[in-house]
Amino acid sequence: MPKVSTKPLFEKAYGKGYAVGAFNVNNMEIIQGIVEAAEEEKAPLILQISKGARKYARHEYLMKLIDAALEISDLPIAIHLDHGDSFELCKSCIDGGFTSVMIDGSHLPFEENIALVKKVVDYAHPRGIPVEAELGRLAGIEEHVSVSDRDAIYTNPKEAKEFVERSGCDSLAVAIGTSHGAYKFKSEPKLDFERLKQIEEALPGFPLVLHGASTVLPEFVELCNKYGGQLPGAKGVPEEMIKQAVQGAVCKVNIDTDLRLAMTASIRKEFAENPANFDPRHYLGPARQALKDMVKHKLHVLNVAGKV
Repeated sequence: MPKVSTKPLFEKAYGKGYAVGAFNVNNMEIIQGIVEAAEEEKAPLILQISKGARKYARHEYLMKLIDAALEISDLPIAIHLDHGDSFELCKSCIDGGFTSVMIDGSHLPFEENIALVKKVVDYAHPRGIPVEAELGRLAGIEEHVSVSDRDAIYTNPKEAKEFVERSGCDSLAVAIGTSHGAYKFKSEPKLDFERLKQIEEALPGFPLVLHGASTVLPEFVELCNKYGGQLPGAKGVPEEMIKQAVQGAVCKVNIDTDLRLAMTASIRKEFAENPANFDPRHYLGPARQALKDMVKHKLHVLNVAGKV
């Protein structure tokens, strides 16, 4: 099936009690596991590529791998730039075949953030490409995105309306208490659902995005720790909170950390149990299956299974 933009996916999802999963990809096994899981669960899909993934695997390799998935899949699949940090990067991805981009100016002052997003929008929209922006700052660490708890800022509902109107963005990533990485919370996790409701009311009909929403399931943390990892106290967003968040305007939920944990736990377990193993297929194969199982689980958490 030909690749699609995120716009029709969000139009279909808005207000229907589910969100489309946006999964970060870095190599062949990750793409295979995600697409196979979505195929079996009949779910629309967003494959995200970050600046770091592009640098690691090269744009050309990742796009060809996704092209292969599109050839054998009947799913609607969008290709999205995650946390683009410059106009130049967004332009390169648009010109290189992406069907959606995010420009993250959340670290900038309000006016500068608007100006940067509008610059990307002015290039993207004539080419049929929707743009995601971010207002507010999530705490945590993920690739080149690093924000301390002290510097985290929740999205202001009143500013959100002005930001969307002036920037022209097509979706908005909001900060309501989620966090990047495995170490999301020092105390009991809590999302600000009242704030989310206020943002939804300020932007009726407008799709919102939730970043930093990995659950950090204890079983994978335990496996990583058991077989040589150092993840004591890692804590993610409870799945019940994610299920509540996707009931309204949240149409896209980003998932990356949980994929990494599933793969890493599987690989560490394989090496610990079979230290003489030197065939990549023998440890990447089970890792791909672990990731696939994780994605299938997430599709049900997001209530997007069966929505194709």
